[in-house]
Amino acid sequence: MNTDFVNLTAENLSNEHLCCIIRSRKSHPGIEAKRQWLSDRLKEGHVFRKLNAKATVFIEYAPLEKAWIPIMGDNYYYLYCLWVLGNPRGNGYGSSLMEYCITDAKEKGKSGICMLGARKQKNWLSDQSFAKKFGFEVVDTTDNGYELLALSFDGTTPKFTPNAKRLKIESEELTVYYDMQCPYIYQYIEMIKQYCETNNVPVSFIQVDTLEKAKQLPCVFNNFALFYKGVFETVNLPNIDYLKRILKK
Repeated sequence: MNTDFVNLTAENLSNEHLCCIIRSRKSHPGIEAKRQWLSDRLKEGHVFRKLNAKATVFIEYAPLEKAWIPIMGDNYYYLYCLWVLGNPRGNGYGSSLMEYCITDAKEKGKSGICMLGARKQKNWLSDQSFAKKFGFEVVDTTDNGYELLALSFDGTTPKFTPNAKRLKIESEELTVYYDMQCPYIYQYIEMIKQYCETNNVPVSFIQVDTLEKAKQLPCVFNNFALFYKGVFETVNLPNIDYLKRILKK
C-alpha cells in the first residue's frame, strides 16, 4: 500500500494532479477552473489531501463557515468529497483519509465534521454508509430525502439553512445553480447548454461565485443543483437521458 500522501498548497497547486477521473493530457477547462477555485479556498483553511499518484484517491473538506453550501453551524468541518476509485480500492485508503480528517478536526479543536447525504445513496455524493462506520449520524433532513450527517465531538450539531429546505423557486424554466468546485461541472454545463439550444428548451445558468450566494441557496447543494417548473430536482450531474426524463415532467 502506497502511503505517500500530499496536501495541496499554494506552492504545489499548479503542478499536482487533481485526482478526479478526468485524464486528459491537454489543458482541460474544468480542471483549470477547479484549480482557480482552489487557489482562493486554500487560504481559507480548505484541505485537499490526495495520494501522491495519478489516481482517484482523495479527500476534500473545509471549515463549515467558509464552505460553499447552505448549511450552518459553529466550528465544524464540511466534507465535500472522499473518493477512492479503481484499482486503489480495497487497500484502506478511504479509512486512512477519513481518519486524517477526524484527527485534523480534533487537533484544531473543531466541534465535529458534517457532510451531505440522502436516505438513498445518490451519485456524486460520498458514501454515507462508509461515513456512518466512523460515527456519523443524521442530524437534519429535507422533505425530499436529503440528509445532513454529522460526527459531533461535543454534542452540538449543524443544520440546513431555512432556505435550503425551500426547494422551490419562482422561475418555471430549467434552472441550474453551479460553482466550479468540481472539475466535471464545466463539461456538464456545456452539455446541458448544447442540448437546450438544439431542442429550444429555455434554460438559466446561475453561477454560485461567492460564499454569500452559496449560503443563501434555495436547496441542498454540493456544487450543483437543478430545478424544473420551479421545483428542485437533483444535485446529481445529469446525463442527457436523465435530463430528458426531468423535462418530460
